Amino acid sequence: MAKEIKVSVCPSTLTEGYNTYSPSGLRSMFNGKKVSHVLPFPSPNKSEESAIAFMENKERLSISGAQEKLSIIQEGNLLRLTKPGEQGTHILKPIPRDVLKVDQVPANEHVTMQIAKQVYGINTAPSAVIFFSDGTPAYITKRFDVKPDGSKWGKEDFAVLAGKTEQTVGSVFKYEYSYEEIGKLIKKYVPAYRVEVEKYFVQVVFNYLFSNGDAHLKNFGLLQTINGDHILSPAYDLMNTKIHLQDTPFALSKGLFVDGYKSERYKVLFHPVKDDWTEFGQRIGVSEGRIDKLLEPFMTSQPDVEALVGRSFLDSKTKRSYMMDYNQRRNDLNR
Repeated sequence: MAKEIKVSVCPSTLTEGYNTYSPSGLRSMFNGKKVSHVLPFPSPNKSEESAIAFMENKERLSISGAQEKLSIIQEGNLLRLTKPGEQGTHILKPIPRDVLKVDQVPANEHVTMQIAKQVYGINTAPSAVIFFSDGTPAYITKRFDVKPDGSKWGKEDFAVLAGKTEQTVGSVFKYEYSYEEIGKLIKKYVPAYRVEVEKYFVQVVFNYLFSNGDAHLKNFGLLQTINGDHILSPAYDLMNTKIHLQDTPFALSKGLFVDGYKSERYKVLFHPVKDDWTEFGQRIGVSEGRIDKLLEPFMTSQPDVEALVGRSFLDSKTKRSYMMDYNQRRNDLNR
């Protein structure tokens, strides 16, 4: 029997006044179907039978990343693990292992994704917090590469586009690059690159502002469109990794620039400032007149960030840490 999980905000949009998913959350996550915020099975840590089913499912799902990612399929109002040969519609991430504050990981990723979407207008994969039947939280996201008929849109991450593999580079293959070089690949592969490179610029600034130290090559991708060309895929795997790991400001080994460029202020303060972001924008092809406009929302305090964090499923202590990190990085940008 499922444990009763009481919520007071939509576990997808974080809108107040809902004891389950709001209509808006249901539309974005589950095609408008009334799906419960409680899964019909326990977490793999609470049930041996469930653990076996999860391990079998994990082996069938080929998605990169250290965190467990399980394939889920929606059937009407119900969610279940996929069976062999089935195409999943959603990805489920249980609480991981071997990081600090493991129980806060689902809420951290979820609120970061919602901030990206609701505050900064970034195109993100639909996401929500969901609970196992024993009450344990998890993160769930709807696959954006699956068509309504179950076939898939073409998608390539930038590790593939950069020619980086474990066989050619080693286990650190997805980190051996610079953000400038990703920008150059967008120009190479995307016909409407001037539009898409602006979206990419915004994502990189967002990752810095919200302490996402794991924005590596496989966490950016290109997605096929109905016309057969490619655009930047919706953002995914956004979270404040500083809360859980001893992280560096940038995941990629070369940082922002392929030649290791740092402004004089960066060299003194040990973090990028506005001049560095201006240089970055110029190098990847953002028009000079647009850079300041794209940076402005990140340099200004956004009250909705604190509002969303306050309504999130993070505990009180982690909410404070999250806001401290945000305010510190925003101050960095303004130097």
